[in-house]
Amino acid sequence: MLLLALDTATPAVTVALHDGTSVIAASSQVDARRHGELLLPAVDRVLAEAGLRLDAVTGIVVGVGPGPYTGLRVGLMTADTFGLALGIPVHGLCTLDGLAYAAEESVADGPFVVATDARRKEVYWARYADSRTRVTEPAVDRPGELDIGGLPAVGAGALLYPDTFPDAREPEHVSAAALASLAAERLAAGEELEAPRPLYLRRPDAQVPKNYKVVTPK
Repeated sequence: MLLLALDTATPAVTVALHDGTSVIAASSQVDARRHGELLLPAVDRVLAEAGLRLDAVTGIVVGVGPGPYTGLRVGLMTADTFGLALGIPVHGLCTLDGLAYAAEESVADGPFVVATDARRKEVYWARYADSRTRVTEPAVDRPGELDIGGLPAVGAGALLYPDTFPDAREPEHVSAAALASLAAERLAAGEELEAPRPLYLRRPDAQVPKNYKVVTPK
């Protein structure tokens, strides 16, 4: 097994390689406006670090969000392209699940919340029983409308809104290393992963204007 994992659902552009036992190379850069520019060089970098070529990869793992429309599509389209070109499976994983998995040490074994920044003064969030078990579906809400009962919380959304998430902890952003490790663990257990389809939860910011004037000749 050699998994190439990537995620662009948050400001982190993150890539990792996992050989079925451990992460052998990883790269993460935080820049919300340069997903398309940074992703492929990051892939090249982790392959070079591992001394491997892209055609050695046996599976792709991609974060499916929730996340902003434009950034999320960069990772998903890249994953689909690699999968088609190499003839290998493409597996989806909820980005919030990757953050939860990475938070195992900071939250111990108790329940907690993962919250990422959804912009528009909202968060993408979900509740977890432990670092591997999500107990609610991902949602998007205003922080002031949430009652998390004082649970610990991880993610950039939790750090942004301390009134709602008073016990905010690291990690701030998802890492492809965590996604790859979680995917390898689930695949080894014989579990099926999600389809690589985007989890937007709301319409994109850019929309066709209503009642616009037609200027083309009849």
